[in-house]
Amino acid sequence: MRSLVNWALLGLVIDRPSYAYELAQRFERTYEDALSLSSVSHAYLALGALTERGLIEEVPGTRSGRQPKPHYRATEAGIEQYRDWLVEQIGEERQRRRLFVLGLGALTRDPSTALQVLDRFEAVCLKQAAGTPLLSSEGATGEPSSRLIERLLNEENRLAVGAKLEWMRYAREELKRLGKSRR
Repeated sequence: MRSLVNWALLGLVIDRPSYAYELAQRFERTYEDALSLSSVSHAYLALGALTERGLIEEVPGTRSGRQPKPHYRATEAGIEQYRDWLVEQIGEERQRRRLFVLGLGALTRDPSTALQVLDRFEAVCLKQAAGTPLLSSEGATGEPSSRLIERLLNEENRLAVGAKLEWMRYAREELKRLGKSRR
């Protein structure tokens, strides 16, 4: 399964069994600027795909009433595959960083151009860091788990930006040294 939306919805179902419309609303609140649904119907389609794959199932007895709202819960297979997918994200992130460095390497014939790319990269990193909301006093919903998630996101962002800035300092020194050796 390649769809990030499907994985995100699976995570929400693992967190708390829900019906489709509620999941779509939680998705929008949780993933805000990180990921988006094209429409609420996208959540229904994703839930269908997750059900077909055996990753979620309907909670029995939730289709009753005037307007039935079947609730979905994760299966053991869904939880297991979700855990595996989360761990795979580490490798994918590392691959993207490696691709950036290899792409930057293509510009080392002209270190000043590579330095310009680093300047732009730094500006984007700082802009993204500035746009990341800080921990609010009451947390996302006031629930302990929401406050924990917010603190974890803030700390991950702080450390990631710090590491990127440190790497950029190192890369600048190396590129400047390369430029001097070519004169």
